[in-house]
Amino acid sequence: MEMESLPNGNSVAAVVAAAAAAAAAAPSSKFNQLAESLKLEHQFLRVPFEHFKKSIRANHRIVEKEMSAVISGVADAANADLSGDEAVHHLNSLVSRLQGLKRKLEEGSRTEHLQAQKCRARLDHLESADADNLSEWNNTRLKRILVDYMLRMSYYDTAMKLVESSNLQDLVDIEVFHEAKRVIDALQNKEVAPALAWCAENKSRLKKSKSKFEFQLRLQEFIELVRAENNLRAIAYARKHLAPWGATNMKELQRVMATLAFKSNTECATYKVLFEPKQWDYLVDQFKQEFCRLYGMTLEPLLNIYLQAGLSALKTPYCYQDDCTKEDPLSQDGFRKLALPLPYSKQHHSKLVCYITKELMDTENPPMVLPNGYVYSTKALEEMAKKNGGQITCPRTGFICNSSALVKAYIS
Repeated sequence: MEMESLPNGNSVAAVVAAAAAAAAAAPSSKFNQLAESLKLEHQFLRVPFEHFKKSIRANHRIVEKEMSAVISGVADAANADLSGDEAVHHLNSLVSRLQGLKRKLEEGSRTEHLQAQKCRARLDHLESADADNLSEWNNTRLKRILVDYMLRMSYYDTAMKLVESSNLQDLVDIEVFHEAKRVIDALQNKEVAPALAWCAENKSRLKKSKSKFEFQLRLQEFIELVRAENNLRAIAYARKHLAPWGATNMKELQRVMATLAFKSNTECATYKVLFEPKQWDYLVDQFKQEFCRLYGMTLEPLLNIYLQAGLSALKTPYCYQDDCTKEDPLSQDGFRKLALPLPYSKQHHSKLVCYITKELMDTENPPMVLPNGYVYSTKALEEMAKKNGGQITCPRTGFICNSSALVKAYIS
């Protein structure tokens, strides 16, 4: 993902590099581990800066709108033939408008200050990373990753409790996810107004990324009018809100307009699917994609990404068999589902681990085969035979034999 420049001219990559350089005096192995950790913090810096820039743009639009209205009002008053009382009343209304603008700017300034403070806190957090406090720093990062996961999964109350108990207010994006929650809740209730308002707030950014999210919302609103058999309103709505999209989305537009003739109870699969409830689920998923793209977030929760990185080193065909050992994380259905799209780990040399002792079987502790075909380490079987007077019991099948029946295993 391309990294954008920060307001002071430094790129996000440069800030991360500077934070990594702060630990230059650390031992080589720990420093390398720290540097690799900092490379993954792009989203950690990107999200608050995008939120900060969005607030600045919103405040700038308010100033432009209000100042343009006031200047226009002054010009109209100058050109109009007003009496003294009318002029005073007009000027008082303009002064009131300017006072309202001042209050909005003060509120906006406080918001910007808090967001700038959050950006500064995150930079300080990255700069504080040091090999000496790496364990504590990683513990904080783990909590941040858990909060990110809970917010994405809509566990807002639990996330807030973890944030408050760990004092992570400046290191997580509660406000950003609350903004998304309002839109998602509305779409799940089959309301498009909050989503359209969000599109209007971010119109320039969405246009730059060639997003079709607003168009999909307009199509759904048209479909709901057809479902309610309010055809005249649907046609008027299409002329006002859908016609401007005709040049770039004519096929989708023609398909949706045909629902005026086919109605909501049609059995034609091409048009029946447009009236199904899953269309709202599709809009929720599309909003999440646009929202993450807007703020530079990963679409997958960070927790999933980190877990998949580890699971990719553990995944083997044996992990999906019924007799997979319970100590293997991939014996759990949740981890199996998460690792499903991952490739199998490439093992240049096979490693055998004893089922009993969990120790590696090698030349110092070679594998031994029981008559029933199960393999365990020499050390484990010798200890078992010593305790049981020369008898060995297979822990997985209950098969009993004497130590003299053991055969050394040869693995090709």
